[in-house]
Amino acid sequence: MRILAIETSTAASSVAIGRHGKLASMALEVDARGHLGFLAGAIDFCFAQAGWSPPDIDAVTVDIGPGRYTGLRAGISSAQGIAAAIGAPLITVSSLTVLALRAATGRRRIWPVVDVRRGQIATQPFQPVPGGVVSAGSPEVVNPDDLRGLLDADPEDTLVVGDWESLPEATFLGLHRAKKGRPRYPSADVLLEIGEIKACRDDFTPPERVRPMYLREPDATINWAEIRDEGLWPGAAS
Repeated sequence: MRILAIETSTAASSVAIGRHGKLASMALEVDARGHLGFLAGAIDFCFAQAGWSPPDIDAVTVDIGPGRYTGLRAGISSAQGIAAAIGAPLITVSSLTVLALRAATGRRRIWPVVDVRRGQIATQPFQPVPGGVVSAGSPEVVNPDDLRGLLDADPEDTLVVGDWESLPEATFLGLHRAKKGRPRYPSADVLLEIGEIKACRDDFTPPERVRPMYLREPDATINWAEIRDEGLWPGAAS
């Protein structure tokens, strides 16, 4: 099966294409605001490098979050458009799963973190198992102090991966069982691997039913709510 993978949940955008889980071509760029401008050229580049064309694709895999609002919208819209145009099914994957799978080495419980802005991060525990990882809890949005509490309460040795560099240094002070590691960002080559596994199980999602996993309201929505609550909404009662 030939798969196109699109990753735009964080500051790092990437595109990959591959067959039977083997990478054929990949493009990567780190630019927190450049997702949409990157995608079209990156997709064309990957097809040219592999000598493929869009009709050759059997399925499209996309990261649905959690992550940055604008990036997720760009990636999901592109994946939906391509899937609809060529009649290919869509496969959805969480950014936290992508991070955890790349980090799946050793025995430590894995806590991937994704910066969702406004001083918050998304996280979820994963347990390494032979050949991969399994979820050990539900995804949630927390602040740095909450993350510190989760790590401190975990009876296992832990490995924090993802964008932990965006967190205050005090988050990890005194947490002797917690280790910081890589990757920093989810990437399309890992998304490709997961897509192949899910495709073999016929785990597809109709393009029109794909929705971003925000876990919290987008910044624009929150900002408007604050304006309304402060009585600054147009027409608000004084």
